[in-house]
Amino acid sequence: MKHESQAPSPQTIWEEYTVGRRFKAGLGEHGMYEQNRRNERFFIGDQWHGARCGGERPLVRHNVIKRIGDYKMSVIGSTPLSVSFSADGVPNTVELKEQADRLRTQLRQQQADGTLPDPTADTGVPAGETVELVMTALSDYFDTTAERLRFEEHKDRVLRDAYISGTAFLYTYWDPTVKTGLYADLSRKTAITGDLAIETLDVENVYLGDPNRDDIQTQPYILIAQRKRVSDLQKAARKAGMSASAIEAIRPDSELFYMAGDRSQDEPYASRKATVITRFWKERGADGYETVKAIQVCQNAVIRPVWDTGIRLYPLAMFHWERRKGCGYGDSEITYLIPNQIAINRMITASVWAVMMMGVPITVVNGDVVQQPVTNDPGQVLRVFGTPEDVAGAVHYVSPPSFSSKFDENIASLITNTLKQSGANDAALGDIRPDNTSAIIAVREAATMPLQITKNRFYRFIADIAHIWAEFWVMKYGARCLKVTDEQGSWYLPFDGKRYRDFVINVKVEVGASTLWGESQTVATLDNLLSHEIIDPVQYVSRLPHGVLPQQQSLLREMRERADGSASNEAEAAPTTAESTNMADDRMTDELVRQILSGEV
Repeated sequence: MKHESQAPSPQTIWEEYTVGRRFKAGLGEHGMYEQNRRNERFFIGDQWHGARCGGERPLVRHNVIKRIGDYKMSVIGSTPLSVSFSADGVPNTVELKEQADRLRTQLRQQQADGTLPDPTADTGVPAGETVELVMTALSDYFDTTAERLRFEEHKDRVLRDAYISGTAFLYTYWDPTVKTGLYADLSRKTAITGDLAIETLDVENVYLGDPNRDDIQTQPYILIAQRKRVSDLQKAARKAGMSASAIEAIRPDSELFYMAGDRSQDEPYASRKATVITRFWKERGADGYETVKAIQVCQNAVIRPVWDTGIRLYPLAMFHWERRKGCGYGDSEITYLIPNQIAINRMITASVWAVMMMGVPITVVNGDVVQQPVTNDPGQVLRVFGTPEDVAGAVHYVSPPSFSSKFDENIASLITNTLKQSGANDAALGDIRPDNTSAIIAVREAATMPLQITKNRFYRFIADIAHIWAEFWVMKYGARCLKVTDEQGSWYLPFDGKRYRDFVINVKVEVGASTLWGESQTVATLDNLLSHEIIDPVQYVSRLPHGVLPQQQSLLREMRERADGSASNEAEAAPTTAESTNMADDRMTDELVRQILSGEV
């Protein structure tokens, strides 16, 4: 990998930006920028854009592209995911896990009075149980950070952007203005500020130094191009200590064509924006460690001079919907569905127009005989003077040619085949009668199997994000307490990032079970289990889908209190025998459970 010895100039960076634009503009038949705009228009339903069809004919659209995209994005994004961290060099034994659990319990007890531990108290090499505790706590802290950053919303946007344009990026950066609510001293006078922030980037705004390589961490450099207000850029340059002449050189430009989406071209002139480029590259320092450097420039000026990001990984994670060999950017399914969508829309429009012509045909009026205006109002009386032949020829309809029923059959066949070839069949979309639940689940599982490859790429994307976040934690956090939330509540972990910088931290994305059952099937199954006394009422209520029962938690608490009171009264009245204890177990057999879960009972 090439390592820079000095900061590149704005002119050099702008030339790299120009080369990257040329590469993207040459991809495919229309180039990346225009193709992605077309894909977005067809996805949202603007499918007659630019068609000169006049304003009289109804332009019908049957949006199969959005139906396919929504289905695939929901299948990939609905799977519950969890992230777990581990460190190389630390044995993963039962004894070590037990020691870590005891240490976790000890920390909880110490914080029972509300006093946070001192993260700088121990500066030695962390012991095995400490590393195990920190790694498991970081797994929970990932969820805490994801909730703070609204990571689920960004995941949805990444999936949508990747489906439309083929590639999506998530950018993680350090925001020094974030208030953590923590303090560096026990007297709570020195507040700790700064934490992670994330932003979803369009593929049009990210330029890879080597566009033929799809591994983002091996890129020689990465450019991020954004449109920002000139006043904000001047303020940032002033904060970075730039000279007055450099600040004055920041001027608005018109690089609108290279932004994502049609609406980006409608930028108001009064906003006075300029294209700012942030360049990242890796550089090895005097200590032998490689870190990521960055610089921010516009076309003729430096906004922020070179700074060390303090991390060793590029802070971007990339997700491809479809990979292309020899290209760092992905491809979209929409590009190749557009011809089918155009054919469907044209055929349906022709069918609707033919029906309208047969229902309200063209009227021919003899103007020499009929002197009053003729309208389409039913029951209109026309005064005609003349012979019977004049009356017969005064008004008549032009009969349109007959319309073949095969035309509508061809439309339905094209729609069905387009959905089926894209993996969105009737069972997957829920468009069939639920007569046989087991068969429906089997068909849906078969329909979602081809998406497993795309799912794996999405899981890899989540793992890359976890790696980047862990890099920020160990390199930028310093000594602070991390708020960890688990099944027993919230507690604070004393964490000193520099103690874990030399560890090789591994990330594993664990995929939970994705149910194919809706709320109605879930409730029906629970009803069967309760009616056969396989579960008790408390287990039934606790497993109802969220929102089905109002004040569900209050009801559960009351049911448990009533059950505890009944158990106490029965224990005082008569001792419990072993036979009565095993009655429920005797009623539950493996065969009955199999029948209930398969829908046979």
